[in-house]
Amino acid sequence: MIGTRQEWLAARLELLEAEKELTRRSDEVAQQRQALPWVRVDKDYQFNTEAGKVSLANLFEGRSQLIVYHFMFGPDYKAGCPSCSSIADGFDGITVHLANHDVTLTAVSRAPLEKLQAYKQRMGWSFPWASSSGGDFNFDFNVGFTEQQQREGNIDYNYQRGGHAMDMNPVPQPVVDFATSCGTDAPTYVRDRPGVSTFVLEDGVIYHTYSTYARGVDGIWAMYSWLDRAPKGRNETGVWWKRHDEYIGV
Repeated sequence: MIGTRQEWLAARLELLEAEKELTRRSDEVAQQRQALPWVRVDKDYQFNTEAGKVSLANLFEGRSQLIVYHFMFGPDYKAGCPSCSSIADGFDGITVHLANHDVTLTAVSRAPLEKLQAYKQRMGWSFPWASSSGGDFNFDFNVGFTEQQQREGNIDYNYQRGGHAMDMNPVPQPVVDFATSCGTDAPTYVRDRPGVSTFVLEDGVIYHTYSTYARGVDGIWAMYSWLDRAPKGRNETGVWWKRHDEYIGV
């Protein structure tokens, strides 16, 4: 729609009220998120990192808060998920700010550490990335599933059973395409899922405080915050994004 500056200003002021209301509501939701009960973590989770084998407590790196990004990179993948990769592109610039606010950010995946390190080098990333290979961490936090769960239809993801695109039969073509880009097949690809989990370390005890999955991850997917402010918005006709080293002529 083409209009005058006066028409634009009137519409913009109306939008401003909606934006302010959204900000207030977002603040309320953040407070509700932080008011969730803390659940004690007693299991001894172990991870492989550049510093060797470490516990969940070690991932805090001396801080009291830990944010884990559940990066889709299964043991049989040859490359990380393109969507998770585009999200992770925003990590390096913020880890130092979080660290100076008593928060450690790390990615965790089920793939062996050697695969993660090779992919991290390819992408040019420096943020911490731990392998949970051989452990229960991904399964316990509902981002890793077994073939048996898959066969029996017992996958509970995003606090519900079924309903997600990765649980559909047949699997949607974009999921098949993502699986292919990761060097695996769709059933193998969807046994790993994206998400964010947060933890706090207090008086030597670790507590799980929050987890979000599926579109709950949109809030940390930086490109969408920018696209939502671009003239044509997300303007999506299917899956358009790629790993940052796969774009041509941009």
